[in-house]
Amino acid sequence: MKKIKDQVLVIFGASGDLTYRKLVPALFDLYKQKSLPENFVVLGVARSYFTDESFKEKMIDGIRQFAISKDASEKDVNAFSEKLFYLSINTDDGAEYSKLTSRLKNFDEEKGTNGNYLFYLSTPPNLYPLIPKFLAQEGLNEGKDKIRRIVIEKPFGTDLKSAVELNKSLLNDYEEHQIYRMDHYLGKETVQNLLVTRFSNSIYEPLWNRNYIHHVEITAAESIGVENRGGYYDHSGAMRDMIQNHLFQLLALVAMEPPTVIESDAIRNEKLKVFQAMRPLSQVDIQNNVIRGQYTAANVKRVPQKGYREEKGVDPNSRTETYVAMKMFIDNWRWGGVPFYVRTGKHLPTRVSEIVIHFKPTPLNLFVDNKEYCSDGNVLVIRIHPDEGILLKTGMKVPGNGYKVKEVNMDFHYSQLQDTYVPGAYERLLLDAMLGDSTLYTRGDALEFAWKFVQPILDYWETNPDAPLYGYPCGSWGPACADGLIEGENMTWRYPCKNLSDDGIYCEL
Repeated sequence: MKKIKDQVLVIFGASGDLTYRKLVPALFDLYKQKSLPENFVVLGVARSYFTDESFKEKMIDGIRQFAISKDASEKDVNAFSEKLFYLSINTDDGAEYSKLTSRLKNFDEEKGTNGNYLFYLSTPPNLYPLIPKFLAQEGLNEGKDKIRRIVIEKPFGTDLKSAVELNKSLLNDYEEHQIYRMDHYLGKETVQNLLVTRFSNSIYEPLWNRNYIHHVEITAAESIGVENRGGYYDHSGAMRDMIQNHLFQLLALVAMEPPTVIESDAIRNEKLKVFQAMRPLSQVDIQNNVIRGQYTAANVKRVPQKGYREEKGVDPNSRTETYVAMKMFIDNWRWGGVPFYVRTGKHLPTRVSEIVIHFKPTPLNLFVDNKEYCSDGNVLVIRIHPDEGILLKTGMKVPGNGYKVKEVNMDFHYSQLQDTYVPGAYERLLLDAMLGDSTLYTRGDALEFAWKFVQPILDYWETNPDAPLYGYPCGSWGPACADGLIEGENMTWRYPCKNLSDDGIYCEL
């Protein structure tokens, strides 16, 4: 691995939950794996008041609860905490940033960080245009042969217009290669393994096209509701929160052409072509191929669950979607005519994210009289979480007379790699940002094309108050009408369990 330069990681919004639960625990795991440079400093920045010591104490508590290496020795935790510092400033006041510049210069002199700065924006989105501009006013966006990068959490815009405006604002002061748009889904090991599965195995590539694949489905299901995020979620919804970013990024990895090399620009160029090839949806397409839903009150495992409109911070008359299922097409030679089905929802039976490749059935079903086995085609499941792994469903003969066929699972689980350390998503993405590897980050042009695709759907829902919003009980798999999206006789969505190989045997409910 390329050596990481000495540097300062500045986390704006460091008093918040993301820093406490995800960022600092991930940095500690990197420290335990000896992946951090020798001269490395984390500077938390926010309005809330902390001293260096009180910030360290809070972060140590977060490490003990949320790090993969939560059981590390006191010596290791204390040694890492010596790299943690804090600065309280008003982050929407440009005059305050001279304090940050002064603190960074002190680190360069005292800690040997050599003028290399990585800025992470874990803040409300309204600060995304402001903080980078204030940094630029201090000259912290420039430096010959120095690291000057910004990492921005989602949401990157709330619609096409705001995303374009934010991109333009950032590009006034930064080059595209300095901007890292975070999508934590891309940091998951199984997501990255998609490239390896596709492009290192010659058995898949000849089959990975319209000639052999009947359809592709991508699911991201959550078993919980909006919890305490009702105020935010009611202005977002499932389309903005999940489809436009996470699920479209997974779709691009499934559908992209092989890159010429495994490098950031080459991979992101191929992903961009997928977004450019997504067939735009007309109003008729939106009416027929996009289904939105909202969870309603129900008992789940005998425990009463609130409906979405009863959640804290949610408008009692809200028409915000907590579920979306849609059918879409990619108009290029590889995928012409192959439907892609994408769905996401809250308060579904289980928490699971996976990609399912449905291969076409054999031209002639020779075992049509076998009532226990009816092949609709082989299925390849790429499980992102939980129980990460790969599953291939295939027909096998049952021992004995005749040709009794049974569907069996051929699977691999990451949990089987007991002696192999599997890094967390933020751990991998933070390391890449420190290294300057933007492969797993979203490029501005691709992000705008993704927004361009979903914008007509958002506009249609906004301007058509009679557009259907289906209720579905908590603990169900969403509106029943979503099953009608899947083309093919006797075909429907795959209904997975949290255990990758146990589907069809039992599930959580």
